[in-house]
Amino acid sequence: MTAVCTQLNTISILEHVWIPLSDGIRLAAKIWLPESAEETPVPAILEYIPYRKRDVEAVTDSITHGYFAGKGYACVRVDLRGSGDSEGVLEDEYLQQEQDDGLEVLQWIAAQPWCQGAIGMMGISWGGFNALQLAALRPPELKAVITVCSTDDRYLDDVHYMGGCLLGDNLSWASTMFSYNSCPPDPGLVGDKWREMWLERLKGSGLWLEKWLRHQRRDEYWEHGSVCEDYAAINCPVLAVSGWADGYSNAVFRLLEGLSVPKKGLIGPWSHKYPHFGIPGPAIGFLQEALRWWDQWLKGIETGIMQEPMLRVWMQDSAPPTTKYTRRPGRWVAENDWPSPEIQPHIYRFQPGELLPDNDLLSPRALTIQSPLSVGLYAGKWCSYAAPPDLPHDQREEDGGALIFESHPLIEPLEILGAPVVELDLASNQPVAMLAVRLSDVAPDDKATRITYGLLNLCHHRSHQEPKRLQPGRPYRVKLQLNHIAQRFPAGNRFRISISTSYWPLAWPPPKPVRLSLFLEKSRLLLPVRPPRRRDAELPAFKEPEGAIPIKTTRLQPKEQKWRVVRDLAVDTSTLEVVKDEGVISFDQIDWALGSSCREWYTFQGNDFDSLRGETIWERSFQRQDWSVRTVTRTVLTADATHFILWAELDAFEGDRRVYSQDWHFHIPRDHL
Repeated sequence: MTAVCTQLNTISILEHVWIPLSDGIRLAAKIWLPESAEETPVPAILEYIPYRKRDVEAVTDSITHGYFAGKGYACVRVDLRGSGDSEGVLEDEYLQQEQDDGLEVLQWIAAQPWCQGAIGMMGISWGGFNALQLAALRPPELKAVITVCSTDDRYLDDVHYMGGCLLGDNLSWASTMFSYNSCPPDPGLVGDKWREMWLERLKGSGLWLEKWLRHQRRDEYWEHGSVCEDYAAINCPVLAVSGWADGYSNAVFRLLEGLSVPKKGLIGPWSHKYPHFGIPGPAIGFLQEALRWWDQWLKGIETGIMQEPMLRVWMQDSAPPTTKYTRRPGRWVAENDWPSPEIQPHIYRFQPGELLPDNDLLSPRALTIQSPLSVGLYAGKWCSYAAPPDLPHDQREEDGGALIFESHPLIEPLEILGAPVVELDLASNQPVAMLAVRLSDVAPDDKATRITYGLLNLCHHRSHQEPKRLQPGRPYRVKLQLNHIAQRFPAGNRFRISISTSYWPLAWPPPKPVRLSLFLEKSRLLLPVRPPRRRDAELPAFKEPEGAIPIKTTRLQPKEQKWRVVRDLAVDTSTLEVVKDEGVISFDQIDWALGSSCREWYTFQGNDFDSLRGETIWERSFQRQDWSVRTVTRTVLTADATHFILWAELDAFEGDRRVYSQDWHFHIPRDHL
């Protein structure tokens, strides 16, 4: 993104403001204000997250919130209780305490002399989650929401579980927050009590992964904070945004279908990033679009945004497989309503090795598959968080361990928009089994690009609340909805369905090897086919990205990113190694240097399901002249046939002296998983 300063107002920045809460805790805020706001109050925009306003998010905050302040809004960035420079302890995500604090923050903002009382909430990921969650509580101050890369359903469609399967990102994300929660506040802002605040966090935040592993089915724990439990509770307008490389695009479609308030949806080719920073490209002028939304709902200015189509998405063109795209070819298309009456399912039947258009020729055959644990090493991550090389590789690397069904070369282009669905008749030889289904675009040179996929714990095929063990050998009818997608298959290409019984390390496999029998006669694929429309070409183009000038930083140590599959044939071990080293950067104006580095390993040996192991190590450092702090966290997850085995350690250093150390060790029963 090229940061362009387009401010109309001179702004002032309040670097550190305490927001007092009713229980005596104070939350830390950074505030951007139009200089005239004290005389002429303005609407406010709140972003409420745990990702450290002082350093981790400081650059992007300066670009985004500085922009809105320059356009006449007060922007308030608040660190959650127990994070960044705020007091207290953060014990889990999306707690009732977080919501209660958020309501008090909204009240505090509305009472300030520079605020005229109307507030919008905006956030990506965590901030998108709690914007929806607070909207469902109907605070009178909250007039509109922009939620980016978030979900309405914390069990069905979040980083923890997918289709009742345990995601590898559950370990990865828990480890990320384990590291975040070990970080100190800045003594330059909070004063001499920084060490007391830091030790309180180290002792009190806990190991979140242990909590998440104790809730392996959909229960009250996940229902809390899932706004899908009652869409009608939200009574303010919602703009929902995501990207096809993100893990949260499905929620946009559910929100558009479920909400009864003014609503809009936007999905680009992006990973887990704001669209003005969007990678894969094209990035867009998202701040200009957001400004139209805020002007409409916070200032009462008619911007025309609500006269435009309800949903706008990037229709991806065919592209060769790679783990990192700079730009995805395609075009913008739009739907006036969702679900769209113009999109209809086209049915394809499974024949041995083939997908054929629906007809009366039904195959009575049954095929079987027992996948090796190596299927999934080239799957990429459940969510591409910041567009490192974590997208799926050529699917030919995976398809040797799967049942594949492929269409004939297309006579004419085919475009889909929505969620493909597979309906399968199958049986398992084990009482606990999983199903992984991939849809790929296969080029004339046989390169296979994964377009979308879905997972299902077969014990959950009727209910995520009350899973039941399978009866080995008994046929079951199951329905699996793949992730939503917009994709154009050109003439001459084929589309392929690949079915496997494991998908490690994207998801944790079942306790034992599984052989599935697939009965073809009534099994079928439903593709949501969207006829091309001339009016798509008439859509106005998005503007180029803009933003305020970012704060100045200096890179002291370079970044390093790696994504390596290592197969040692001598001992038959396979390892996926992920390195995400952000190096060290200095924030020039505050004499503050931040370093962070993460390494992850996912391993197995042969076909030994007890050998599966995930390990993460995070290191973070904070330094200024004559002062330094460093934390190291390590998490290891393994399993046997009956339990998950979790071990973790935390070490914190002030200078060269270790000032805190703690270990955790848990055996957690597997619950139909």
